[in-house]
Amino acid sequence: MRLRLREFRPRTGPHEHRVVQPRQPLRHTSLRAPEPIGLLLGDHDGLNRLAGLFSFAARSRHTLVHVPLRGGVPPDEGVGDLVDLLLVHHTYGLRPSTWPALRRSLGPGVPLSARTDEARTARDAAAWRARQRWSGRQERPDRRDELRHTTHARTLFLFGGRDVFAETATCLAHAAGWGPRQKDVAKGYMRLMTALPLVEPPGGGGGHPDEVMVCFKAYPPYAHFRRPGEPASRPRRPAAAP
Repeated sequence: MRLRLREFRPRTGPHEHRVVQPRQPLRHTSLRAPEPIGLLLGDHDGLNRLAGLFSFAARSRHTLVHVPLRGGVPPDEGVGDLVDLLLVHHTYGLRPSTWPALRRSLGPGVPLSARTDEARTARDAAAWRARQRWSGRQERPDRRDELRHTTHARTLFLFGGRDVFAETATCLAHAAGWGPRQKDVAKGYMRLMTALPLVEPPGGGGGHPDEVMVCFKAYPPYAHFRRPGEPASRPRRPAAAP
């Protein structure tokens, strides 16, 4: 997939950071913070581009991937605060408290194009799933190999590594591809496609596991929506007999 991005190089003291954002906003995609259950609601374009951004983040451990989502079309479903998304490698060492100042200093940025490698992403995702199965048998999972999260400054931070970001990319790509095939999505119904499990932060309540539900929803007006394989336009009605 080709990603059209914008790159920023803000500084905090002697340190330079690299931040990328999608060049065009994901207008029909929204994110609600997990408390403990979040909601990622998107159309085909939004979920597909998010899959590409996770794939990019998987191989870019010195880059912060920032996805502004609060400025899109307000969703008509879900409860909770709308937030942006920030993907951070757990080795980066970013403290959430430093993000607001970084965000204010981004400036106009410069255009950047990047390509993702779907085959490599699939291999990394398979490696993550294999380790999860092994960890399950040993009952000693490595928390660094999972998605950790926190919410600060109206931003959901997802901390992870190459393989778990790649696994999330494949989940989002599946949701983008199969979401349009679900029942009644052409009528505006949202459909649950998958859920992203999150490591419960310290001091969690121990109730429902933290997760983000990933749902597909076409955007209105729904007359524009076509299932995969359908013609781009509906056939015209035959002319009335004279």
